[in-house]
Order: sequence, then C-alpha cells, then structure tokens
Amino acid sequence: MADSLRRLVNNECCRMLQEKLETWYKDYYMNSCDQNLNCCCEIIELNSRIQGQLFTIFSLTAQEGGHYAGVETIKSRLLPWLGTCFSNSSIGKPIDNNLSLFQESLEKDRQLRELSATREREIQQLDSELNSTRVQLSMVQQDLAETEMDLEDTKAKSATALLAAEDEIIHLKNQLKSLQAQEESRQRSLDMIADYERQLRTLKDEIAVLSAEKSVLQSRLSRSRSPSPDSQCSRASSPVQKEMTLSPLANRLNSVSRKANLLARFTDAYTKGRMEAQTLLKRYIDKMETVQRIIYIATVESFHVAKMAFRHFKIRVRKTLTPGHIGTESIEDVVTDYIICHLDLYDVQSSVNDVIRAMNVNPKISFPPEVEFAIISCFIKEICCIAFAMQTLDPPLDIAFGADGEIFNDCKYRRSCDSDFTAPLVFYHVWPALMENENIIMKGEAVTKRGAFWSSVKCVNRSRSRSLSPVPQHGSPCKSGASRSRSPSPSRDINARF
Repeated sequence: MADSLRRLVNNECCRMLQEKLETWYKDYYMNSCDQNLNCCCEIIELNSRIQGQLFTIFSLTAQEGGHYAGVETIKSRLLPWLGTCFSNSSIGKPIDNNLSLFQESLEKDRQLRELSATREREIQQLDSELNSTRVQLSMVQQDLAETEMDLEDTKAKSATALLAAEDEIIHLKNQLKSLQAQEESRQRSLDMIADYERQLRTLKDEIAVLSAEKSVLQSRLSRSRSPSPDSQCSRASSPVQKEMTLSPLANRLNSVSRKANLLARFTDAYTKGRMEAQTLLKRYIDKMETVQRIIYIATVESFHVAKMAFRHFKIRVRKTLTPGHIGTESIEDVVTDYIICHLDLYDVQSSVNDVIRAMNVNPKISFPPEVEFAIISCFIKEICCIAFAMQTLDPPLDIAFGADGEIFNDCKYRRSCDSDFTAPLVFYHVWPALMENENIIMKGEAVTKRGAFWSSVKCVNRSRSRSLSPVPQHGSPCKSGASRSRSPSPSRDINARF
C-alpha cells in the first residue's frame, strides 16, 4: 500500500489535475465549446485514473486491516457517497435540464465568438489607427526636420543680412561725416560769399554817393574862379591840409570802403598768404602743429607791433601838425586823415624785424636751428600793413585774444578738420578772430583736442634754447636786416624811427 501511495505522489497526477483546472479556468471564455469539452474530458480521464489508484489504495488498506477492519468507515463515508453518486434520482434527471444546459452553453459559446470577433475588429481598427498615427508621426517628423533646415537657412541669411547692414551703416556713417565736412566747407564759402555780397552792396552805395559828391564838387569847382589869400596862406603854413578836401560824408564813405578792402585783404591773407607761409615752413618742419603755431604767433605779434607803431606814428604826426592847424576840423580828424593819405610812410620793415625778434623768444614755438623766421617775412609784412591800416578805421579793428586751453567758443572760432569735435578746450589756434569793439566780425580757426589744457601747460613750461643759425642763401626772402640774435631784445624804440 505504501508503495502505491508513493507512486501516486511521485506521479504528480494531482498537481497536473490542478494545473489543468487552473488553465481551463483561465482560458474558458477564450476557448470554443469543443475545446472546453475536450479539456473537461481530459480532466475527467485524469480524475478517473487518480480515483482508480485511490480505490486500489483503499482496497489494499482495507485488506491490511483484516476482515472487519474499516467496516465502520466504509459504512459511514464511502457507501453514502457512492449512493449519492449512483442513485436513481441522479440518473433519472429529466432530459430537459440537459437540453437547457446545452442551449445555454451554445448561447454562451455564440456570445463568446461574437465578443471575440468584436475584439478582433476593435484590435484591427486600433491597429489601423496606430498605423495611420505612425504615418502622421513620420510626416510630422519630416516636417519638423524641414522646418529646422529652413530655420538654419533663415539664421544664416539673417546673419549675412546683419553683417551687410552693419557694413552699410559704417559706410553711411563715413558718408555722413564727409557730407558734414562738405557742408561745413560749403557753409564757410556761403558765409564768405555773403560777406562779399554785403561788401559789394556797400561799395555800390559808396560809389553812388561818391558820384553825387563828385558832381557837387565839380559844380563848386566850376563856380570858384581863384583861391583866396587865406587859403593860400593856409596851404603854405600846413602842407598836410591839401589832402583834407573831402566832406565828412565822403570821409565816412571812404572809411566804409577802406574797411571792406581791409577785410578782403585779411581774408586773402588767411586763404592764400597763410597757405604760402605753410608751404615755406613745411620744407624745414614736418610737424603741422608747429607750422600752424608759428603762423598764428606771427599774426598775433604782427598786430601787436603794428598797433604800437601806429600809436607812435600818430603821436609824431600830431606833434607835427598841431602848430600849423587852422580850421574848424579837430586835430584828431586831421591826424587820422593824414595817416590815411600817407600810409606809405609806415616803416613796415622795422615792424617785421620786431615781430621776428619777438618770435625768437616766444616759448610756445620751437624751430629748427638751420632756418630763420625771416623766411615768412613777406607774410609778416602783409599782416603788419593790414593791422596798421585797420587802426585808421573808426572804430579800429583788432584780433581777439586767444590762449591755449581756453574753452572753445563757436562765436569766435571754427574747428579745424583734424579737431576732436567733442573736446571743449582749445588745443592751439590756427588763425585769430577779427573784432570790432566787442563784436566778432570774422571768425578764426582753432584745433580742439582732449587734454588740451595739460598739453598747453607743458608747452608753456618747456624751456628751449635756440642757437644762432645761418639764414638760407638760396631763395631766401629775408634779406631785410632782421636781427639774428635769439636773446630777448631790448624795449622797442619805435619813436627813434620817426
């Protein structure tokens, strides 16, 4: 018996029965009716083999107990079970119950097939939707790739356009600067043209008035037959008064005409004489700043010397004319008219020598030892003549005071082309401004740069020594007797010249 039980345990039929039951339970709704019946039959067959083995073990166990061993157990448990399983009531069940069960099974099988078909259709539909979604996803990915390529192309084009725009902006800025420079030059030309037109109108008015005055004087001259003894005596006693034959109106108009002429000469000195002087100095000096400083200082010193010479000349003329002065006209007007009529008596060469001596001791300019300032004596001479004649006007004309490091004034100066247009201080002056009393009637020119104040301080504090140097012999414009000494000259004895 123990061997039979051991074989039953090792046979694993019970475990296989349990596994088949569980598998059938899981796949019951998925299987067809035939498959379920086959599973049931397999389980019944397996169960019958197990029951056969159990009955064998039951019989062997009962035999081991003897004839009467286990009778009570068989009666109380086995027989009632056998009676229940093989009773007539179980065998005599109506056929209708089996039919209903069969129909129910068929209905469930049909429903199961329908449900399976429905699920298959849903699965197919889901598969089709999944495929379409995959196709759409691939299209979207393709569109995304194309969009990225377009974006990269747009970025490249934008970068190229930006570089082109920056180049164009730089080019336009350069054009704007050149146009601004041209506009400033054109504006200066227009200002000069306006001055010339104003002077031309003034000269035309003067010509008209002088023509009328001329006709009046001619009529008076025709009426006068002979000069009176008083006038003869007056002319004999004062030879200067023969020049004073114009009326006050004529003198006033003559003053306006002379003023316009002097302004034109001063403008020519700036545009032509200054450039010629620069050309001469550039042969010996490479630094443009030094050349422009020399010309500016020469202009300032020329005005200063010419004004001093005019004062002494006027004092001498007054001393000469005062004893023989006769008439209602003031002695000052007589002196001024005499100076106007005798400007050729001005010793301009002496003034040129004084200017050169003053430039030799000026601490703001440095000059090569092989060249003298006398090479620009023609320019200095012209400026001295202009400055001397400007003192005869009423009111006289003078240049404005200028100092390195001063605040730039738009009313007095124009900035040179190489200036820093944002700098507030004057680095050095190129040409002085012309003034009438306190009014600027002609602008000068100045160079503005950053740090102009400190540069001017260093320039003033820097000492220089200048040795004697020979004057260039070939083409030299300075055989004028100018002093060649570079030491400070004594006080100007201008009175001795007269």
